[in-house]
Amino acid sequence: MTTPDAPELGVYLAHEEMRESQIEMILDGIDSLSRGGFLLAAAPTGIGKTAASLASALCVASSSEGASPKIIFMTGRQSQHRIVVETVNMINSRLPVGIPRVKLVDIIGREGMCEMVDKSTGRCNCEQSTTEEGRQAKRNRMKDIILSEPRHVDWSINYGKQEKVCSWASARSAVRDADILVCDYNHVFIEGVRESSLPAMGIELSESILIVDEAHNLPDRIRNGLERRITDQVFRRALADIQEYKGNLEKVAVQLDTAEAYGFSDAVKLEAQVKAIKDDSGLRKWFNQKTQENEDSNWDDLRIDTDEFLTILGRAIEDVGDNPENDHITQIREMNRGLMKVKIDEDESLDEDEQNDCVRLAEMLDVCIQYRNNDAFSLIFDNVLDEPRITSHLLDPGLVGQPIFEECAGSILMSGTLFPPVMYCDILGIPEDGYTGKEYSSGFPPENRHVLIASDVTSKFSERESSYAKIGEHVTSVLKNTPGNVAIFSPSYSMMERVVSDTGYIFGRYRLKEERGMSKRSVDGMVNRLHELKSMGKNSVIFGVLSGKLSEGIDYSDNILDAVVCIGLPLPPPSAKQDSLFEYYTSRFGRSRAWKYASLQPAINSVLQALGRPIRKSEDRAIVVLLEKRLLDSRSKDCMPESMDSLRTSSPNRTGKHVERFFKIPQSMGSS
Repeated sequence: MTTPDAPELGVYLAHEEMRESQIEMILDGIDSLSRGGFLLAAAPTGIGKTAASLASALCVASSSEGASPKIIFMTGRQSQHRIVVETVNMINSRLPVGIPRVKLVDIIGREGMCEMVDKSTGRCNCEQSTTEEGRQAKRNRMKDIILSEPRHVDWSINYGKQEKVCSWASARSAVRDADILVCDYNHVFIEGVRESSLPAMGIELSESILIVDEAHNLPDRIRNGLERRITDQVFRRALADIQEYKGNLEKVAVQLDTAEAYGFSDAVKLEAQVKAIKDDSGLRKWFNQKTQENEDSNWDDLRIDTDEFLTILGRAIEDVGDNPENDHITQIREMNRGLMKVKIDEDESLDEDEQNDCVRLAEMLDVCIQYRNNDAFSLIFDNVLDEPRITSHLLDPGLVGQPIFEECAGSILMSGTLFPPVMYCDILGIPEDGYTGKEYSSGFPPENRHVLIASDVTSKFSERESSYAKIGEHVTSVLKNTPGNVAIFSPSYSMMERVVSDTGYIFGRYRLKEERGMSKRSVDGMVNRLHELKSMGKNSVIFGVLSGKLSEGIDYSDNILDAVVCIGLPLPPPSAKQDSLFEYYTSRFGRSRAWKYASLQPAINSVLQALGRPIRKSEDRAIVVLLEKRLLDSRSKDCMPESMDSLRTSSPNRTGKHVERFFKIPQSMGSS
């Protein structure tokens, strides 16, 4: 530990004593942000990257000429929201006299902050019993309280319920006077949310410093923001929604004693358009043709031409309406505007994916039109659900990221698995002239975490079956020689089930298993169960999947895991979607980097995320066993942190001896 005494660190320090790596990250952050640049920090758990990034951003913002830039701290985890709030409170407690305290606002999506939001009007019921004068007074009072001291969003939600005031609206109004906004990635990287959110909070992107936590997730979060999915039944369901909407307008006309309610004629035209699409023989023939092509292919999906799909739809509606001379794209755009206006009484018992197919269809068609001539967009057809389905995929997150990073006042992107930083610079479109990439050491005692890599097993498809028996023996050797809890992560659910069935005696442990589609509540409940059993003196074994809910983004606190086993390498299986991504990356970066960026590095980062679960503090101790010989290849090693030491194990018996020795002798094993 080091006591900072260098003035160039600034005054916004959360800790009196810091590790060398944390000081290094603060200085790098100040240097990058002061030039309007971008620091991509591969910073492992334990160095205090949250405090480091905030110290850098606050130092630069406070010393800026004119108005200080707003700091937008983005994270996808509410637990991290709480850490940011606690860190800023620590910073405030240590600020010298005369330096204004840092003001912070923490928000999440409106649905999470308001008890009920009417989707047809956009209004909530938080203040339904409050007068207009009382409403504004309550919001102002809540705004002042939020700005008086950094508070977690849970406090805002509870206060809003208690005082009958909208916590979402109050928090957003407070952002104008805050130094830091803590929020989800969507507020900046999803166009629709950004355009409706940032201006309403008085935020200019050009006057904002962006901090992106768990930045290894950002490319997929951007891609998911433009992913839309429809089945061939969406037209039938959209037509039913339009007919319900038209019927409601007829009732309004009767109630108002008018000949026709506003919007009724548009609804009639829209009904005719969607009915024409639903009944179109050309579209039905096209779906049947694509289904046959998909069945004849070697994969479960098929890439389709976006213009071809739009042309089929345009032809179906070209004779509907007053302007048949308009081109297909213009007609579809006009139809989309009508689809977005359709409001229905939604069934709250339905999942979100089952509601308002008019909006679903319009959003899909809008994305197709926007990117129809772009190689970075892919439209994929499949019959996975036993009915034709079309999904849109953005291949290049840089299309969204690049203009944002070019406009902002600088950024820090950080994660424990941001490897290699230059890859994220490439695929997010971060300007090269302002880029700084850095890997920081954890400072944790290396003897507290040993990493073993097995040279005799693999999940490679051609060798997988012959490896299963030895994989089971390796797993058994870990279970036998570990005195506490063990987590075992496989590359897929199907392989996890095979490992579970092949793992017989688990040495008296309770068996916990990840399920597909587990909710956050279920995941938290499983982790809590782990702690409960431990408090009762009982050990457990968790079976999960790499890139799953239990292997990423979960804090296994209090050294609750003693050993982690990662089986195989979760390379994406062959598919039209993956082929599209590889083809696009090849055109941009060349074949070698395309393979690395599209397949190898994401798979290895999933393993790195899993092996980072057991070590959360410097005093934690755990052993990690990686059952995949491909991780010993030079290509794989190039994708791993330089600071990660590993040992080779060549047999289950040798693995057992390594594990036994680790728990008997707390010092480093050295090489074997």
